[in-house]
Amino acid sequence: MSLTVRVIAPDKTVWDADAEEVILPSTTGQLGILSGHAPLLTALDTGVMRVREAKEWVTIALMGGFAEVEDDEVIILVNGAEKGDNIDREQAKSAYDEAEQRLNEVRGSGTRQEQFQANQAMKRARARLQASS
Repeated sequence: MSLTVRVIAPDKTVWDADAEEVILPSTTGQLGILSGHAPLLTALDTGVMRVREAKEWVTIALMGGFAEVEDDEVIILVNGAEKGDNIDREQAKSAYDEAEQRLNEVRGSGTRQEQFQANQAMKRARARLQASS
């Protein structure tokens, strides 16, 4: 048996296919989903989702959202998503370095809002870099 997996962002459907296994970046840690999983609704953190099709793993950078699992169907609603093979690795590395530098600049001296925004930018950049490899 397999899972039907849909990843839906506000501007497009990023993924709509069957899969054998899904690993999600939930807000409480990594969450694995296999066929026959109990019904579930969970919040997703910014991170990398992994989908196993047959014997191959596909990575998708998720920018936070929610996932619902019911009757071997996984519906993922996210603020943004990008398949790993669509991400330019050099550009992702450069964005990660910039986000890390900005986070170090505001740590300790920036306002709470600046620190929060820099931390979120760092999470997004890390997710894109990890998904691209």
